[in-house]
Amino acid sequence: MMNNLIFSLGMGWATDLLIGDPEKLPHPVVWFGKMISFAEHRLNHGARRKAKGALTAVSLILFVFAVTWLLRKALLCTLPIWATVVFDAICIFYCLAGTTLIKEVLHVFQALEQSLDEGRKAVGRIVGRDTAQLSDQEVRKAALETLAENLSDGVIAPLFWLALLGVPGMLAYKMVNTLDSMIGYRTERYKDFGCIAAHIDDVANYLPARLTAFMMILVAGRPGLAGFVWRNGRRHASPNSGYPEAALAGILNCRFGGPHYYFGEIFDKPFIGENDRALTFSDARRAIWINRGAEVLMVSLVTLLLCLL
Repeated sequence: MMNNLIFSLGMGWATDLLIGDPEKLPHPVVWFGKMISFAEHRLNHGARRKAKGALTAVSLILFVFAVTWLLRKALLCTLPIWATVVFDAICIFYCLAGTTLIKEVLHVFQALEQSLDEGRKAVGRIVGRDTAQLSDQEVRKAALETLAENLSDGVIAPLFWLALLGVPGMLAYKMVNTLDSMIGYRTERYKDFGCIAAHIDDVANYLPARLTAFMMILVAGRPGLAGFVWRNGRRHASPNSGYPEAALAGILNCRFGGPHYYFGEIFDKPFIGENDRALTFSDARRAIWINRGAEVLMVSLVTLLLCLL
């Protein structure tokens, strides 16, 4: 079965490299979002919001894991093995977001060359913060911060959970990540209902985020940045996001962080890095090269692990 999973990983990853997320095809994360939204609108009111949010998060994560496991079991019992290989490849393809993320970040930098408004619109597609008042420098910073953070969330962490718990674990992780991106905020509306979802996401990303940062500085040939990453990564409000952001800030010798608005409320994030220089298109290209290198390294490690198992 592990050798079959290697084939599935190769097929799924190659498909993501070629086409990225298909805009006109149904996507599991969209379905996850609809389930979360359905539960949130019906439960996020009245008393015991934290308990209801915890029940929602745990139930949805277990539901995704169980359904995926049962589907694979049914395929294995009723159809030739190639059907399960294809099913796994499709799931892996949908769980990886490396190519789409890179395309979106490139689009942000290209849109900025047209106008600031176009840049704000483009970056608004990939960040959760309010973008209407961002300067051109803040737009570039937002795009590169998201590129680093989502290398972990969209590539390294899914592959980590694939290696640990197989395809059901990989899809369950995507539900964890979707829950956090939708309700894991410290705003008035979500601070109680999304509290447990945010903590689950913190646990699920603890090792992948640090592994992501290590791979980034390794690919860049800058292992000496480990101390910088450790010092600055811990300063972030998130226990995980700061590490890949610190790695990219160190590699590019720039500064990330600062105050941002989310849903009309200001959050004063600590600065990561010291050199508040102007970011350019060449920085985006270098960051993308680092992302791709870390992605190749992680796929290689997971493949090696599956071979050994």
